[in-house]
Amino acid sequence: MKLQFSFIIPVFNRPNEIYELLQSFVALETAKPFEIVIVEDGSTIPSKTIINNYKDKLNISYFSKKNTGPGDSRNFGMQNAKGNYFIILDSDCILPKNYLDIVEDSLKISFVDCFGGPDKAHKSFTNLQKAVNFSMTSFITTGGIRGNKKSTIKFQPRSFNMGISKMAFEASKGFGRIHPGEDPDLSIRLWNLGFKTKLIPEAFVYHKRRVSWQKFYIQVNKFGLVRPILNKWHPSTKKITYWFPTIFCLGLIVAIVFYFLNFKGLLIIYISYFIIAFIVAFFSTKNLIVSVLSLIAIIVQYFGYGLGFLKSTFIVSILNKEPETYFPQLFFNLK
Repeated sequence: MKLQFSFIIPVFNRPNEIYELLQSFVALETAKPFEIVIVEDGSTIPSKTIINNYKDKLNISYFSKKNTGPGDSRNFGMQNAKGNYFIILDSDCILPKNYLDIVEDSLKISFVDCFGGPDKAHKSFTNLQKAVNFSMTSFITTGGIRGNKKSTIKFQPRSFNMGISKMAFEASKGFGRIHPGEDPDLSIRLWNLGFKTKLIPEAFVYHKRRVSWQKFYIQVNKFGLVRPILNKWHPSTKKITYWFPTIFCLGLIVAIVFYFLNFKGLLIIYISYFIIAFIVAFFSTKNLIVSVLSLIAIIVQYFGYGLGFLKSTFIVSILNKEPETYFPQLFFNLK
């Protein structure tokens, strides 16, 4: 099959991010033609002016619609794209110069109907962004790549850097209404339809993650809320490892209580973990401030996800309540 690539990018009130992303498209070192489909998802701060400045440099299609969420906007973009293989990006990403050639070479060697790639921190990112990136991607936390080279058939791509064939999109009907969690839900449905997924480790993007500590907590808390819902929808995908952040948080609280009762051993284990995490962060980022901030990011990640997971498990799995009733913030209304 001759691959014809269409990049699908939903955007919501982030014209500056679109500028940086389009700049990276201009800098791509590839002879492969490609299309860019940008979907303005009900923005009150539109990106149209910036996009128009690039229409003489890039093959861009621009659409504006009411706000129905990133998943539905990606579906809209794929429905209006001309290619036969869609690459989905978040608006806060920046592409390395060889990104598209790496993707095409990998698919030519071993074709799959859905792939995902990792994310990295660019040198221009703030210290907070670099710390959050470390927490979300490091092997020493639960935020690393979900899958590896030896288990790529069951790799769950994430929609900040994800590819899907037109055939797989049409068969699966694309993303659902839940957000976040729409990307693992799609991956699981693709597996059930007989499609394969894989990780392309070299096809990374720089993922800017414009966050504050509060926004980061809200984000990872939603990740925790979503997972038990996905487990209920797709019982075969349940894993004991999803409980790890919750166990980590509860264990840390117990360790602190025990410390004041003169039982110090458990807290020493946690202190040892954070020392190792600091060392790993320092060797990874070569930045003392980022390494310190990374410890805060790890704590925020664990508690945000862990408490969200515990709350959702109790409501969805134990009380057997309807997720949309108790967590309406996780579902977009498409009407």
